Amino acid sequence: MVTPTLAAALARAVGVDFAIPDGGGETIPLSGFAVVTGFFSVVGVVIAGALLWWSARPAARFVWTAVSLTALSLIPPFVSGANAATITALLGLHLVAATVMIPVLTRSLRTD
Repeated sequence: MVTPTLAAALARAVGVDFAIPDGGGETIPLSGFAVVTGFFSVVGVVIAGALLWWSARPAARFVWTAVSLTALSLIPPFVSGANAATITALLGLHLVAATVMIPVLTRSLRTD
């Protein structure tokens, strides 16, 4: 949660407004990044736990699932109606969160 929130603060400091016109013209607060990252990190932990329980190859299945879900998560910024700087920052923040969480959870699933 910390890394994407700090990255969002840095983006805001260099001028990214994180305004989402299609969401009623609201600006995403920094706390919003922490909350959403935390929520989806918990979802990732639940998926990892389920795969550990039910899959013969949990690490490989988790990587495939997490990368697929990360790719899907890149769609909403494009349809948000935000400006190019906000879209770019949101895409980067999705990738930052995935870059932190996917390897950590994958290592915890290694059974070899």
